[in-house]
Amino acid sequence: MTHRSSYKYYDFVMAAFVTVLLCSNFIGAAKQAVITLPILGATKFGAGVLFFPISYIFGDILTEVYGYGRDRRVVWAGFGALTFASFMAWVVVHLPPSDSAFMKTYQGHLEGVFGNAWRIAAGSMIAFWSGSFANSYVLAKMKIWSEGKWLWTRTIGSTIVGEFVDSMLFYGIAFYGIWDTGDIVKVVMVQYVLKTGWEVVMTPVTYRIVGFLKRAEQEDYYDRHTDFNPFTIKT
Repeated sequence: MTHRSSYKYYDFVMAAFVTVLLCSNFIGAAKQAVITLPILGATKFGAGVLFFPISYIFGDILTEVYGYGRDRRVVWAGFGALTFASFMAWVVVHLPPSDSAFMKTYQGHLEGVFGNAWRIAAGSMIAFWSGSFANSYVLAKMKIWSEGKWLWTRTIGSTIVGEFVDSMLFYGIAFYGIWDTGDIVKVVMVQYVLKTGWEVVMTPVTYRIVGFLKRAEQEDYYDRHTDFNPFTIKT
């Protein structure tokens, strides 16, 4: 089976993916929230973790329906959007503010929300890129191995791998040498459990969306002859 030149809903899924990615990195990342978990008790986490895993769900849907190559283009689109947004945030924060009383206060708010250190920005982009491709690759290979059966094993299995890569890289790059190693490990594990748990909870929704798209697009791609090189945008 080969890729068609166009699909009805592919562009909409791409736009949704990029939107979730940008919002979860810039709206939720700056806020620490607290949740009470069994055994662990009150546990802090980044609020963006509630929404960032949705990008992995879109990644699963894209790979399952359209194939690794089409998902690869979306990952690069998301990476480009995240890079530009980070650059724009840096420029806006560092432009000299006016001397009005409002701007003196507002500048501090801007720095608090968008003035992330370079390590956090770099960690976010590298972790997203690596985790997304790991997720897509595992799902594509599992689909071939399972001959298209047991979708839930692919969506959850690929997320287990992808989110692990994402969490380890982000916190390792952003906070190693700044936080205690024990604190990094604890936060990584909490974030990892929450992110993976999202995939499990959303499995029925993923099934419905995948089923709808396969029928609407008349596509159910198998990556049997795919070039899995992540450094290309060819489909």
